[in-house]
Amino acid sequence: MLYLLAQWFEFEGIFNLVRYQTARAGATLLTALLIGLVIGPRFIAMLRVRQGKGQPIREDGPQTHLAKRGTPTMGGLMILVSLFLSLMLWMDLSNPFIWACLAVTAGFGLIGFLDDYDKVSKSSHKGVSGKTRLLLEFLVAGIASWIVVGQINTFLYIPFFNNLGVELGYFYYVFAAFVIVGAGNAVNLTDGLDGLATMPVIIAAGTFALIAYLVGRVDYSEYLGIPHVAGAGELAIFCAAIIGAGLAFLWFNAPPAAVFMGDTGSLALGGALGAIAVATHHEIVLGVVGGLFVFEALSVIIQVVWFKRTGKRVFRMAPIHHHFEQLGWSESKVVIRFWIVAIVLAILGLATLKLR
Repeated sequence: MLYLLAQWFEFEGIFNLVRYQTARAGATLLTALLIGLVIGPRFIAMLRVRQGKGQPIREDGPQTHLAKRGTPTMGGLMILVSLFLSLMLWMDLSNPFIWACLAVTAGFGLIGFLDDYDKVSKSSHKGVSGKTRLLLEFLVAGIASWIVVGQINTFLYIPFFNNLGVELGYFYYVFAAFVIVGAGNAVNLTDGLDGLATMPVIIAAGTFALIAYLVGRVDYSEYLGIPHVAGAGELAIFCAAIIGAGLAFLWFNAPPAAVFMGDTGSLALGGALGAIAVATHHEIVLGVVGGLFVFEALSVIIQVVWFKRTGKRVFRMAPIHHHFEQLGWSESKVVIRFWIVAIVLAILGLATLKLR
């Protein structure tokens, strides 16, 4: 909104900073952070009153988690409110990439909300059936992919090579949808400990803020040998909103958590990262930067497949963070060490920009 006003009325002096993506990214981060910190206490109090018993805790999970009974969930709503309000204030409303990412964030957030609501209302950890969830997720991701791919080409670019891409044609639409859905569910599976998913999402968003800015600049993209996507620089502002809203939520989610993100937040944020990766043509790099999420998802897949084939478990419990808890690691040790892994993977992901 402010960006369009700056365009229409030709702001001068300090107000001219609104024209610059870097300035608006910083302003968006601070705005989302402030909104989240302000609405947080009342929001959590409202959730506590409305939910009563809070998020159901699995009896077959780590016994230390039973102490978390009564903690409200759906804290992702707080993230989404902070994110959307800050974006509406600072983003370029005419940018199609922003609207595609907003569609994924809102759509996945709604699916997660329905899942959380079903769990809370029925006092069960099952929620909406997996098939229904996936069908809705692919519907949302398909629409977003159609919007995004309409602005870019259908090449899958390979890291470590200068503008080397594989032409996927119409299959790219399907591939893009899989990236978005996969990212959403991978972050969802990671969200099992206080702060475990939030900080890696923030780290990944910070990494893709830089990638989006570089991809959106002709000069930088040519120098680095990465694909140039006109208009993608605006996604740096979207990433900044994720960082600000995520930091505000982490303030209340720090152990012992006053609120859980729930599927409302984890699906929305994961889907948003997937959409940003598609829009910037860095889908494979997302697999590196978000390697922690990939590892969490693979641990579940491996556990299920192996148990069905042999009746035995590879891990003591899946997702993998519960395996380490069962090995005797404290929750805080698991979380902090996984954060360190996320930082290392982000650095490796950024290294792919230059090693070409």
